[in-house]
Amino acid sequence: MDINLIVIGIIFLVLGYLVGVKKMTWLLSGFNEKRVKDKTKLAKIVGRTEVILGCIMILGGLVGVKPPGYLVTFCVLVILGLVVYVNAKMVE
Repeated sequence: MDINLIVIGIIFLVLGYLVGVKKMTWLLSGFNEKRVKDKTKLAKIVGRTEVILGCIMILGGLVGVKPPGYLVTFCVLVILGLVVYVNAKMVE
């Protein structure tokens, strides 16, 4: 069991909930409300992705993935892909 992955996963879950459900898009770094076409869609996509990544991190921490760097690298790559998608499709 890796407590660090579990803590990071819980942080992802909380951020996913705050952005996806509560629509607190001000938590997103570099978010400019004037440039985004659909703020609700952005909040849903980012929130769902964060919740999924949080669950993956928690499960990886409970199972004891060795080495945990692969899981963290996967999550970073997913987030980078999300940033590219949002900037390409949702920003004017």
